[in-house]
Amino acid sequence: MRVAAIDCGTNTIKLLIGDLPDVAVRKMRMVRLGEGVDRSGELSEAALARTFAALDEYAALIREHGVTRVRFVATSATRDARNAGVFIAGVRDRLGIDPEVVTGEEEAALAYDGAVRSLHPQPAAPVLVVDIGGGSTELILGTDRPESVVSLDVGSVRLTERHLASDPPTATEVAALTDEVDRLLDGVSVDLTAPATVVGVAGTITTIAGGVLGLDTDRGPTEPVTLEVADVQAVVERLVSMTVGERRDLAWMHPGRADVIAAGALILARVLRRTSVAELVVSPTDILDGIAWSLVPTLDP
Repeated sequence: MRVAAIDCGTNTIKLLIGDLPDVAVRKMRMVRLGEGVDRSGELSEAALARTFAALDEYAALIREHGVTRVRFVATSATRDARNAGVFIAGVRDRLGIDPEVVTGEEEAALAYDGAVRSLHPQPAAPVLVVDIGGGSTELILGTDRPESVVSLDVGSVRLTERHLASDPPTATEVAALTDEVDRLLDGVSVDLTAPATVVGVAGTITTIAGGVLGLDTDRGPTEPVTLEVADVQAVVERLVSMTVGERRDLAWMHPGRADVIAAGALILARVLRRTSVAELVVSPTDILDGIAWSLVPTLDP
């Protein structure tokens, strides 16, 4: 069964096509669909145009590969937009299906499944999966499945627009951002002191991993990697101190992340400070893989 999964977030839109576990296509486009949504409450015409252009490309690939089942999941930006109907109609016109605008909890469960499947041997439990997106951050604690989930309305794009107006960010701006994150983390139902393993997924974290590893590509690690938390925190501090231009010059930085990576990195840093782990496992698979596997529920991982 050849399936196609599409994950449309605040910053990126991703496509996976494959006969699982074999993957034929994995693509990502930076469309910044959620640009300005935190302020205006609406998806802009420019953001919709960028997203629909990427979808035209994806629709052609889906036809080319003879896909039999497609699932399109839309997350934070679409949940928050008053004009989400325009987006939904555009997806339907191009793919013949409606996007599923999932809740934060549904998003978290898909992210957990996608992240943990690629880890062999399975990590020591409990496992905390940290998924930092452009508009939201999901924290999922579980063993063989999610058991405690929280979705926070803070992400790399949202918090950059709220707090980081200067280039590089000022100490006052960084303090305001971390205060907001800390205030939200104080109230979460997930026990951040419980995990034996912390697994990080998605672009913010794979980019930081690229920095720790000194990669010469912006694609991030292609296999799971284990990093010292101290090394991760050092890269976070470095990114926050840099200008956007300096970040763009890094070999491991995708240009489309350079202006928002500091906010996402600070979210990761604040989460890690509340755990007791000395290492961070970075998984190259994430919610996109979880969406794809949800189309073939009879197959074993």
